[in-house]
Order: sequence, then structure tokens, then C-alpha cells
Amino acid sequence: MAKTYRLIHPKTHMRVLSRYEIQMLRDTSGETHELVRRCCYAVLSAGSQSDNYLDLQAEYRDFNIEVQQEDRGIVLNLTNPPESAFVDGEIIRGVREQLFSVLRDVLYAQESILKAHRFDLENGEDITNAVFHLLRNANILKPDLDPNLVICWGGHSIPPKEYKYTKDVGYQLGLRGLDVGTGCGPGAMKGPMKGCTIGHAKQHIRSGRYIGITEPGIIATEAPNPIVNELVILPDIEKRLEAFVRMAHGIVIFPGGPGTAEELLYLLGVLSHPANQDIPFPVIITGPKETEAYLRDIDEFIATTLGEEARARYTLIIDDAEAAAREMKKGVKTVAKQRKSSSDAYFFNWGLTIDEEFQLPFDPTHENMAALCLSKSLPGHELAANLRRAFSGIVAGNVKQVGVERVKQYGPYQLRGDAEIMRGMDTLLTAMVGHGRMKISGDYTPCYDIV
Repeated sequence: MAKTYRLIHPKTHMRVLSRYEIQMLRDTSGETHELVRRCCYAVLSAGSQSDNYLDLQAEYRDFNIEVQQEDRGIVLNLTNPPESAFVDGEIIRGVREQLFSVLRDVLYAQESILKAHRFDLENGEDITNAVFHLLRNANILKPDLDPNLVICWGGHSIPPKEYKYTKDVGYQLGLRGLDVGTGCGPGAMKGPMKGCTIGHAKQHIRSGRYIGITEPGIIATEAPNPIVNELVILPDIEKRLEAFVRMAHGIVIFPGGPGTAEELLYLLGVLSHPANQDIPFPVIITGPKETEAYLRDIDEFIATTLGEEARARYTLIIDDAEAAAREMKKGVKTVAKQRKSSSDAYFFNWGLTIDEEFQLPFDPTHENMAALCLSKSLPGHELAANLRRAFSGIVAGNVKQVGVERVKQYGPYQLRGDAEIMRGMDTLLTAMVGHGRMKISGDYTPCYDIV
């Protein structure tokens, strides 16, 4: 098959790179080039209905990206890019901007955060500062805006009725002047953004923000959807999760799989910390009537594992998009009032205490997964941290390169803990499998064993 080539010039940012940065990207033996190549292919293939890492790996084997220096700046030379990223031979503008967001974030993270030793990434305060610098470099932080950012979490593999409901909620949020941020992929990450654009259009809001927050291990299998107009790539899942909660003025959680459970457990673990008890943070779990039984399974799992105190930190709303948006708008107003009275920034929640257990990257090896302490003898926020790690490992085993390859080589992860907790996990995971929430294809072989 003949090779195809495309030359792409930046239109908004990343017009100029240093010779050193260009050399990093052109060095095909270096980790930076491969990371950029993988993330750029994911951006170009947005809309793909596959979340199988091994399939995507085969598809992009012949793809390459080369950064060239020209007198007026830089240009990307793409070899064999997906044709779906182009219209009449011209790259879709949103895709172009996301391509250069990849370059911006990967280069900055590698050179200014990870390699520069500017921050001690074993220290919680320094990790928070690193997250702030990554977001500021991406121009995501807007100090002149009043609180109005609602983060929406939910599954990438959801049926049409659930997708429509996420659009309905997004529409109601948009009508109330709220912006939306998500994990930027398909399903419940795309639906709220799509609905919000219509709500904003009806209100003649032309500055609507549709923020996508991702990380390299996820972006390769959950490509940014084309509605995202502000994309930022954090170095790992823990910094991504911290970026979500530091930026959010409220969070809506739709039905999802283990990734959504991971996000919920992270959030409840942070909010359960004794230092955060008086900080307002609206959280709504919602879905259409068809998901009521599943949402109540999640609610029961939280009650069984983390207790009523954690359960009290969110509101469960079934099949009422308008009520969910009204409740969120009310909660955001409370956040604005508290931030103003405490002189905390509107654009970055410095006041939240996040333990290092939630900040330090967790490597889901078989040994680390088997060693997780899943016991009620732990304080609530510590148990939440370990449950979050367990679900993070399952996400890795489902869709991430390193996890898929480990499970293929060594078999399913082994999870152990208190009998009541493990029964709750087994019930919830079985429900996820039964509802097709693990893989878009619905064809799923568990990457874990509950022992």
C-alpha cells in the first residue's frame, strides 16, 4: 500500500520549538518520540469504536510523525494518518489544535517536570505545585472567570439511552451557563459536552469551555472527542485525578465501569479526609431510569465499604436531568461563596487536602495488586485509596498497554481483602460485566480474580 503524507502547520500555539526540543521529537529511539507518536495517533483517530489496545497497536504500526523546522516555525509531517481526521484534504481544526496540545504537554511534562527535578514528585505539596504548573502551561487556568466548571465522569462503553441522558444533563448545564470538563473520550465523556454546546448556543454563550483532561495511558485507547476545545495531558492517572478535583466546582458522575468507580473512590477518599469536612463540593450521581438498579449497587457498595459519612457527600438523582443541573448550579453558588470568604482561588482549589496516598503513582503489577490492604480496619480515606488502586489496576488490565500485556503474560490480577468488601466488589464488578461496561465490544474476559 502506498504511503500517504500530510503536512500540518500550527494555527494557535506551539509555533516555535527550540532545536533541543525538535531533536527530542526526531530521535526515534527516545521515549518522548514514541509517547508523542502514540498520543498523536489517538487524537487523529478520534471517533474510533475500538478500545482494544492490541487492535490499535496494529493499526498505527505504519503511522509516524516528524517535526520539521521551517523559517516561519514548525511543521508536522504525518505518515499514514487516519483519513477520518481530514475533510477534503484539510485537517479538522479541532484535531489540529489537539495535535499541538500533545506536543505542548508532553514536552513540558518531560523537560520541565519529570526530568528537571524542579519538584520533588515524592512530596505531596510539590506534586500539587507540579499539577498547577502543568495546567498553567496549558493555559487551562482562567483567573478572571467566576466558578462554573462542572466535571462529568462516566463510562466510555454505554448504551444509546445512557448516552442520550448524558447529553440531556449537559444541555441543562449549558442552559444554566455552566461549562463542562470530562476525561475527553467517547460515551459519557462526549455526551455532556455535546449537550452543553446546544445549551450554550441557545443562550448565545460563545465562550463555552469543553475541557478534556487525560493522560498517556488512557489517551491511546480513549481518544479525545472532537468537541474538546481545551485539551491537557497530565503525566499519569494520579495527577490527572488531582487536576480534575482541583479545577472542578462540582462533579457529576454517570454510570460507568471500573474507571468511573476509580474516580468516585478517589473523590470520596479526598472528601472524607478530616481536613476537608467543611469544604463544600457538590457531587451528583445520576443516570436514566434504566440504570437505577446499577446506581443503587454503587450506592450500596459505598455504604458497605466507606460508610454513611462517605455516602453523605453525594446526591443520587435518578432520571431527572433538569433536577441534576439545578442541584449542581445551587452547589456551584455555594462553592463560589465559600471560595470568596476564604480568599481561595476560583480556578484552582488550593484548600483541599489530598494525602500522598492519592498522589503517588500506583504501578499495577501483580505483586502490588495482590498486596493491597482492603480492610475496614483502615481509616475511611485510606481504604478508599486502596480501593481506588484496585479499580485502577482493573482499568489497566482492560485497556492500558502495560496492564494488558502483564495480564496476557501472567494471568488475571489477584485481589484479597475482608469478606464483606470483596463480596461488594464482586457484586459491583459482575454488574459492570453484565451491563457491558468493561469493553465497547461487549466481549470481555476478566483481568482479575476476587480471592
